[in-house]
Amino acid sequence: MAVIPPICDFGWQAPDFKLPNRDGKVYNFASVAGKNGTLVMFISNHCPYVKAIESRIARDARDLQKLGIGVAAICSNDEISYPDDGPAGMEAQARRAGFDFPYLHDETQSVARDYDAVCTPDFFGFDKEGSLQYRGRLDASRKECGPENLRRDLFEAMICVAETGQGPIEQIPSMGCSIKWKI
Repeated sequence: MAVIPPICDFGWQAPDFKLPNRDGKVYNFASVAGKNGTLVMFISNHCPYVKAIESRIARDARDLQKLGIGVAAICSNDEISYPDDGPAGMEAQARRAGFDFPYLHDETQSVARDYDAVCTPDFFGFDKEGSLQYRGRLDASRKECGPENLRRDLFEAMICVAETGQGPIEQIPSMGCSIKWKI
């Protein structure tokens, strides 16, 4: 069943975190932040919504990093019930999709709770002060990847954040699989 996150709470401050990358290096918000903004996304390896756009996530992350926007992804799913979302599955996904940004493991799910993440994918775009300016979709793709010429909603919004410090007023929420919470 698809889940849709709430609309952007403009100005909400990014909670800090301390999470390990696939290689064991630990990152916090400041270490992934960019000089022009930061994108934090909650994704997973088994979600069909994420799988459909993972190569576009990699493309947009590369393009945003060139503009001084820091990028990190977090997997918070229960890896016991969903073993594909554990470190080995995350590593396989990063290689398959071409992720060149930290892909962090939230084993306790505390960061997902702090961010009020509800689905995969769930995108949080912050300005250079760590103030939320975008919580919307990557593009109009759903469980299937849409055509190549789809409007790049996330990318365009983050360019706006980098240039003006503000995200677009109108944002279309992401849609995806619910976070798989531990019981």
